[in-house]
Amino acid sequence: MRLLTTLCVALTLLSAAGPARAEKKPYPKSLPHENSTVDGYRGIWYTIKQGHEYGDKYSGGLGTYTMKHIPMAVYAPEVNKTFFVYGGTPRDGEFYLQCMVGCYDHATGKLQKPRIAYDKGQDGVLDPHDDPTIQIDKDGYIWIFVAGRSTKREGLRLKSTKPYDITSFKYVNASFMAYPQVFYDKDKGFFLFFTRYDGVRQLFFQTSKDGKKWTQYRQLASIKEGSERKSGHYQISNMYGTKICTAFNRHINGNVDTRTNIYFVQSEDWGQTWTTVDGKPVDIPVTQRYNDALVRDYQSMGRNCYIKDVNFDSNGNPVILYLTADNHIAGPEGGIRKWHTLHWTGKEWVESQFTTSTHDYDSGSLWTDGKEWTVIIPSDPGPQHWGTGGEIVRWKSKDKGKTWKRDYNLTSGSTYNHGYVRRPQNAHPGFYAFWADGNPDAPSPSRLYFCTKDGKVFRMPSEMSAEWAEPERIR
Repeated sequence: MRLLTTLCVALTLLSAAGPARAEKKPYPKSLPHENSTVDGYRGIWYTIKQGHEYGDKYSGGLGTYTMKHIPMAVYAPEVNKTFFVYGGTPRDGEFYLQCMVGCYDHATGKLQKPRIAYDKGQDGVLDPHDDPTIQIDKDGYIWIFVAGRSTKREGLRLKSTKPYDITSFKYVNASFMAYPQVFYDKDKGFFLFFTRYDGVRQLFFQTSKDGKKWTQYRQLASIKEGSERKSGHYQISNMYGTKICTAFNRHINGNVDTRTNIYFVQSEDWGQTWTTVDGKPVDIPVTQRYNDALVRDYQSMGRNCYIKDVNFDSNGNPVILYLTADNHIAGPEGGIRKWHTLHWTGKEWVESQFTTSTHDYDSGSLWTDGKEWTVIIPSDPGPQHWGTGGEIVRWKSKDKGKTWKRDYNLTSGSTYNHGYVRRPQNAHPGFYAFWADGNPDAPSPSRLYFCTKDGKVFRMPSEMSAEWAEPERIR
């Protein structure tokens, strides 16, 4: 039955999307549909179409997908607003991607009508791998990094025409750039982690003082072992002060469904040199399975590893949030999915396993506020039990991750699964996390949500008649 549902979903998508069109190159300075106002917040629905007996490898409401798009929201204290991006769709029942930007005004408690930063429908794209990320420069200009995919679609860089304003963006440049992870320093400029598909998924980074001129690509990792012909990696990165770090896994022989292990490297000179967490020099790209950057060897345990977030304790020491599973297959065959944190204390890595999930792509984030740490994840089964996402639960630790306590259910009794809970950069207590819902088993509407630090949950309006509107309080 589940396999039949998956086939029906695939046929629905093919019918809705129509024939794929070749992407136009070079990109024009003025993009069709750019800066158009949309009358509400509606997330993209998508399926990867890799179905098994209990459903797809991942599917559902993927407006805040992937965890490797960082950040998707930034709080700007200068104007007391949170600016955020997501993968949207023009209306319920239409499955093509619009890269959207929104704004929440903390002074009024209202959301601004979202704008289309780039309409992927003109390129026949329905894939939320092209979801955007966002950053704000020292002058208040909003930058949107629209992800590309494989070697088929380049990524785009867009810049707002006015500071702290989402109403108009202009094209800056394009390059092959999947999974963009962008950080900013007022003196050094932009630091961009990203992935290139050079046969397989390869990790790179670039820097730029002004967002226009970028340094040459530098590769971070290309691990192969023995008779393996291919390498492959995914990464999750973050920044503390001017220290840049990334935690990455490896794909055995380039097979993305065998992702495993955790490696960690950091740089305190804007990517000129790299070290392990305790300061040992690391030559990049990392090429050996066993090396000083390896912090957890899940390959030897036969476990998959899905890194979800990286944050820092009050001393600037990294904390990694991740999930492990037997394999990539949805349903009970995937085994028990375990949630972990891994904390560098300054002397050693301390691991804690604190709950379980029903799907490998159950995804959430980690906040480290002084002595109290918070994880917000879809760890409870949702109405679509074996599908991506579930009900959102808040977990707390008061001993730096050694032990965790289930603290609060942010959602319950939902119609659809919730997933991909994102942590805004410099998160304000009034817009502490945001995510989307959707039915992973069949095409459905998808709505966007956010919560406050103290646990209030709001649904963003899917229909707006005025420029600003209040969200709906649901908990």
